[in-house]
Amino acid sequence: MTDSRLWDDVDAYFISHLSPNDAPLDAALRESETAGLPPVNVAANQGKLLQLLAQIQGARTILEIGTLGGYSTIWLARALPADGRLVTLEYSARHAEVATRNVARAGLDALVDVRVGPALESLPKLADENPAPFDLVFIDADKGNNPGYLDWALKLTSTGSLIVVDNVVRGGRVADADDTAADVRGTRTAIELIGSHPRLSGTAVQTVGTKGYDGFALARVVA
Repeated sequence: MTDSRLWDDVDAYFISHLSPNDAPLDAALRESETAGLPPVNVAANQGKLLQLLAQIQGARTILEIGTLGGYSTIWLARALPADGRLVTLEYSARHAEVATRNVARAGLDALVDVRVGPALESLPKLADENPAPFDLVFIDADKGNNPGYLDWALKLTSTGSLIVVDNVVRGGRVADADDTAADVRGTRTAIELIGSHPRLSGTAVQTVGTKGYDGFALARVVA
């Protein structure tokens, strides 16, 4: 059995027992596929991890950068209290339309605010609203802009907030100093910023599974 087949089988086992999809999540995946969205949503066990992190955090406010079809949005929003708030930023109007339908079908539209446009334009507008600090930020958008997203996450959070950056391994390319592709440079800069910033304490974890070889970074705002 190849490594990738083994990873798939183990993920399937874990998901079936610990984070099975339900009707709204299944529908979100189907609608996203039907609409032709790229199949890059988080895996079910990763979605459950996001939900658990938000619950452990006691999150009342969540910022998501990169909505796609709203699959991860649903996992995160389910961790919120009835008066919670999730703002999710999506570049593509078409993707946002799909996500809005999926979130509404899951009964979470009262909690979720889907905003359309380049995130680096939406984030200053969000900051102008002077929102309460976000308890959790999930960054899962174009990787070349990760440093900018991380910088805005710091501006929109406070001590104790948690920042999650997805897809930081890039199939191992993040450690290749000769790889100068935008996604690698952006990810590497974000990792180095987490490691050097006086307000952050973080780590990164490599993962394997149905999404291949990748990983995520966690950073806690400590000051």
